[in-house]
Amino acid sequence: MKQERTLIQKLGLFLKGLAMGAANKVPGVSGGTVSFVLSFYEEMIYSFQKINGKAFKLLFNGRFKSFYQYVNGQFLLLIMGGSMFSYFSISLVLDYFLQHYELYVWSWFFGMIIGSVFYIYKDFGDWNIKNTISLLIGISVGVGISFMTPAQENDNLWFVFLCGIIGVSGMTLPGLSGSFILILLGNYVLLLVDSVNGLFTVVTGLLTGNTDVLADSENIRYLKIVSVFTAGSAFGLVSISHVLGYVLKRWHQIVTAVIIGFIAGSLGIVWPWKRKVFVENDGTFVLDGKGNKIIQNYERFFPDFSNSETWFALFYVVIGIALILGIDYYDRRRKSRK
Repeated sequence: MKQERTLIQKLGLFLKGLAMGAANKVPGVSGGTVSFVLSFYEEMIYSFQKINGKAFKLLFNGRFKSFYQYVNGQFLLLIMGGSMFSYFSISLVLDYFLQHYELYVWSWFFGMIIGSVFYIYKDFGDWNIKNTISLLIGISVGVGISFMTPAQENDNLWFVFLCGIIGVSGMTLPGLSGSFILILLGNYVLLLVDSVNGLFTVVTGLLTGNTDVLADSENIRYLKIVSVFTAGSAFGLVSISHVLGYVLKRWHQIVTAVIIGFIAGSLGIVWPWKRKVFVENDGTFVLDGKGNKIIQNYERFFPDFSNSETWFALFYVVIGIALILGIDYYDRRRKSRK
């Protein structure tokens, strides 16, 4: 884990972070699935697990180089840097395609998740009774989550902190979409739209010398919400990683079986053929900062095979599967050369 990486390997990690960040932003798609398929999931979990008492002791004692090496800093900076950069680059491209070619994007994701299930399943090995039950539990939970009804918005700061812990879980739990969970908790708009817009208003105002933005009670409210949500996310990222690191060491196959089932169960969330259900307030659609209607949930339906659009969508499903199988083929060839 601490071996010196080449420039190509560093670039590869950054690009993997880009992919994970783009996936995290889309409700229904899990960044954890991306990390699992691209083979950096366990290193990511164990690196976050290193953020512990010993790490903080090194940091507070000014031993920055030792801290950096102990927490696998190079890996974390490249992965998290790529993930954060994605929000201002790849994610914008993804947003454009979701807006103009939504059916095909969801079809592509659907195919990738099918391919991901196969990718993890093929090397699993022993499907005994415990592992099979774990698989079924994972499928049941994944399907159950995909058909839950969203709750109402709640700006209580303790609940916002909990949303941060749960929302970041998409990075650490393959198959679980943090953005989709925030929709179910009723706080997707508050935390990822309104509060982000409020933060942007404050930052741009301060940069232009307008300190009056800090006198606006609504802006202060959003700053509190963003701060608490960020703190919850950081806490969740580290704490969930510690739990996962522990269970992966002791019950690796059982946990992997649950993950396979969970990813398979999440297919219901990314089912391509669905209609949007928008957030309404007294019969009026709620809009985001760009004037777009906010999605609350989806109504799924069976595709019409007499429609050429359906066949194009199926083509993109195949493309998604082929992409994952291509990654698998490349990975096997790379390992065979060593």
